[in-house]
Amino acid sequence: MPPKNNPKKLNPLQLKTLTILQELGNNPQTAMIDELTGDATINQFPHAHGNHFHLGPYVVSGADATGLSNEAVWRALERKGLARSFFPTAITLTQEGRDYETGMRDQILHGSDH
Repeated sequence: MPPKNNPKKLNPLQLKTLTILQELGNNPQTAMIDELTGDATINQFPHAHGNHFHLGPYVVSGADATGLSNEAVWRALERKGLARSFFPTAITLTQEGRDYETGMRDQILHGSDH
């Protein structure tokens, strides 16, 4: 469900994808942070095993991550000023993209028990 305040009018798939990218962008193993701009370039993406993948301390359903391999989603985030796409190898989240409140964290980032 989209957050009540969604000024960029992102659809649910874009919100889910941005949530996952934000988490990847905060992880030094998957992203490089530009100290001047705060932008995060992500060039390491998780690989699913079974119907999920691990993202730091979280487990993410593969169904929630379909936007990671969807060029149209990356382009939409780019058009809205939240990212710069280098599909399929990398994406840079702008500082605005890193800070955007998606309202989806609790719905798609599940605590891992292993």
